[in-house]
Amino acid sequence: MKAELIAVGTEILTGQIVNTNAQFLSEKFAELGIDVYFHTAVGDNEGRLLSTLEVASKRSNLVILCGGLGPTEDDLTKQTLAQFLGKDLVFDEQAMAKLDRFFASRPGRVRTPNNERQAQIIAGSTPLQNPAGLAVGGLIEQDGVTYVVLPGPPNELKAMFAESLLPLLDQSHQQLYSRVLRFFGIGESQLVTILSDLIEQQTDPTLAPYAKIGEVTLRLSTKAESQQAANQALERLERQILQRDKLADYFYAYGEDNSLVQTVATGLTENMQSLAVFEQGTGGLLQADLSLALADQPYFSGGQVVSQGEMRSGSLSEEATRIRMTYHAALGLAVLVCISPKSRVDNVIAKVYLALSSTSGIIQKEVELGGYSWPHIRQLACLQALDFVRNAL
Repeated sequence: MKAELIAVGTEILTGQIVNTNAQFLSEKFAELGIDVYFHTAVGDNEGRLLSTLEVASKRSNLVILCGGLGPTEDDLTKQTLAQFLGKDLVFDEQAMAKLDRFFASRPGRVRTPNNERQAQIIAGSTPLQNPAGLAVGGLIEQDGVTYVVLPGPPNELKAMFAESLLPLLDQSHQQLYSRVLRFFGIGESQLVTILSDLIEQQTDPTLAPYAKIGEVTLRLSTKAESQQAANQALERLERQILQRDKLADYFYAYGEDNSLVQTVATGLTENMQSLAVFEQGTGGLLQADLSLALADQPYFSGGQVVSQGEMRSGSLSEEATRIRMTYHAALGLAVLVCISPKSRVDNVIAKVYLALSSTSGIIQKEVELGGYSWPHIRQLACLQALDFVRNAL
């Protein structure tokens, strides 16, 4: 099914409001396996809305109109759609009764004819009642195209979608299921190059890369009739991906809302190991992230932050052991960021030194970073430290 969203309202075009309805509906339709191919915004103008409907009716078989159902003269969505379909407007009895109750409960307020516009539907429509407002919506099919009229206020649209429209949508079709793979230590361009054939030849399941600071995520998506069937398809594609050029070495977790710091926090909690941190050159950013991720757990013991140029009492490995013993932690992590004198404001060159101390001994690592601003270098240094701990765990 090809769906199209048409937002009606001059205030969207002038930037007075943000079209959050499009995001909400696109997300919900994706969950139902309905493909949204077009987003359109049109002002409160009959001629332009008619031309928009003309285009939409030729390229989509589900057209959703949002907004323009109110009582004023510029609320013309239902009137224009009725004209486009060659239909009359009629009053919905349930919506009229709601108007009667609304004005009866508010002494002193008089219902005027323009208020009654909110209770009109296109003849032949299935009315969509509005749990959060007065304007009734509607669903009508003509010439193989289903047209849906929804209110503009987001609270009303969401309520109408959930209670009135969703039960009417055909849910016998397949739904969309997704799985997100997270990678650290590999750039988006390198990952895309390794997977170029899978990306270019994809049908279903599909895969889409997204770059973030220091990491790349892959969203795998498939349409299926059940979670079990979706899992089988997604697992086949995941195996193909992780078998490519040691990509499994860079893969660290699943999930849209996951992160390296959350993965480390989970590892510390599962292993019941506490961590203390010594930072120099990161401004305490790493400890701030850990303290948030482990806010309700006793596994971040604390640490020390040292400024960039301050002298240390010993080697980095000694600092890792010292911080571990000072805070009676299972693990002691020391992080040092050294900035090259060749750095520029927009191109900082740095080396990150890492040491992790435990009762089993000390492991160390060095990482070179460059080509970023100083705030990004700090973030990347912290991510390198977290990945270092994750691998050790």
